[in-house]
Amino acid sequence: MGKLEDNKKRKKEALFHTAFELFTTKGINKTAVSDIVDRAGVAKGTFYLYFKDKYDIRNKLITHKANELFGMASASVEKAALNDFEDKVIYIVDFIIDQLTKNPPLMNFIAKNLSWGVFKTALSQPADEGGSIFYDKFMEMIQNDSHHYDHPDIMLFTIVELTSATCFPTILEASPVTIGEFKPYLHRAIRAILYANRGD
Repeated sequence: MGKLEDNKKRKKEALFHTAFELFTTKGINKTAVSDIVDRAGVAKGTFYLYFKDKYDIRNKLITHKANELFGMASASVEKAALNDFEDKVIYIVDFIIDQLTKNPPLMNFIAKNLSWGVFKTALSQPADEGGSIFYDKFMEMIQNDSHHYDHPDIMLFTIVELTSATCFPTILEASPVTIGEFKPYLHRAIRAILYANRGD
């Protein structure tokens, strides 16, 4: 990466970091573009090179943060050296849940703005320049498994939606139980989804 590209990347990262900080402390409605650029130390014109408005940076920030999570999960599952596909999926889900539990501002931010479209975008992009794409890694895990799975996109969608819908209340409100108490039920449900989608 050249010096100019490196500088652009640093500025964009500064805008992301500052916007996240302001959105999670002041809220998006009370945050103006001028607040973001002033705190980031970036010119307003630079902001508009990357983003249309504060809602655009919010949408891209959600994708960016989700993308980072999936990138970290992908790297971590490789180091775990698991052989079974189901175990790998459970590991990835637990990794992401644990990261969100450790970071309440990120958890709240994603919980309020989450949709399948955001996750789909994040899954289809590398976590960083030259990095691997989580969706491709997921498909590779499926291909390397001893079982054939029908409709892997729908299977992944179902797991993401189930996890997000059930884990946010258990993490944020410990309702109906804590996330630690809920995890075994989630694991069983995910394994049931994977088993139901086996085509062999």
